[in-house]
Amino acid sequence: MEIVVNTRLLLKDKLEGMGWFSYETLKRITNDHPDDHFVFLFDRDFDEDFIFADNVTPLVLSPQARHPILFYWWFELSVANFLNRFKPDLFLSPDGYMSLRADCKQLAVIHDLCFLHYPNDVSFIVRKYYNFFFLRFARKATRIATVSQFSKNDIVKQYGIKPENIDVVYDGCNEIFKPANKQEQTEAKNKFAQGCDYFIFVGSLHPRKNITRLFQAFDKFKSSQVNDVKLVIVGVKYYWTSEIKQTYIGMKHKDDVIFTGRLSSEDLQSAMASAIALTYVPYFEGFGIPILEAFNCEVPVITSNVSSMPEVAQDAALLIDPFSVDSIADAMLNIYKDEDMRNELIAKGRKRKLDFSWDKTADALWECMVRTVNSE
Repeated sequence: MEIVVNTRLLLKDKLEGMGWFSYETLKRITNDHPDDHFVFLFDRDFDEDFIFADNVTPLVLSPQARHPILFYWWFELSVANFLNRFKPDLFLSPDGYMSLRADCKQLAVIHDLCFLHYPNDVSFIVRKYYNFFFLRFARKATRIATVSQFSKNDIVKQYGIKPENIDVVYDGCNEIFKPANKQEQTEAKNKFAQGCDYFIFVGSLHPRKNITRLFQAFDKFKSSQVNDVKLVIVGVKYYWTSEIKQTYIGMKHKDDVIFTGRLSSEDLQSAMASAIALTYVPYFEGFGIPILEAFNCEVPVITSNVSSMPEVAQDAALLIDPFSVDSIADAMLNIYKDEDMRNELIAKGRKRKLDFSWDKTADALWECMVRTVNSE
């Protein structure tokens, strides 16, 4: 088969959720299927590390697509013109963007529809673009993949897509995530938390990640008893809104909040595996990869009881109401004080992690790709 892939989110040292999905699945699929040919479409100079196998041909198309006007230019002009000339068997888009002007079969991986539920979390122009185009993308797609049953149900409900045309392809977890021994934990605490115990959050500092309430809950936790516990925030301040900023400035214990920025995979594993617990409390999520990373590191998880997170965590996490500061703070206090609870959650997480892997993700995505190509 001739397969063209939108790989614009494969950015060296800047991989996030959808970028990791692209990286982990495409690395496996291209190597597992050497008789098929893949054309990777980049919107800027690419790193050779992303050319995973000899059956991959990279191609850079202009312009760099990082703004709604440039999204349109890239997908509806540059990509469409290439697809209509090349006539591949399939166009795969791991970030859900389709080319409406292209005639070939297309598979969209739509991770979530957060912008429909929380429109104020994205800028006006991006919101207008998403609202106009993603309904059209979903209807243009020959088939859709998504990362949770929750997201599948949401796409069916919001866009009227037939459920039989959507496949659930769960995310996986990088194999580097594993438990740390006592010495490694001590080194991590010294490196990331001034030698203290700490809770950890991992993710982009986007409003939907609920950082404001996490800050408020941590303040309440710190005020409940004397302790030297820190809150380590791993992520880039791309979406450092005025609300997040003012909440942080107003914290009584803001000096106990430590921002690491983006970490390498090795440092992230070390930081995750040495935490008291992962405090991952978004109010909307299509999947939630940090939950799996914590499970693999044998670290307890505090996460939200909404959207996809109960589906991913099941009974292996302490589920909280993300809209309640008290709920988050109480969970932090209970995890901190109750060793038996921590051990029980670790044991359940050790079992739950077996249901997910990037190998399973890649196999499921490939099956979805084949179904798309073979569809009438």
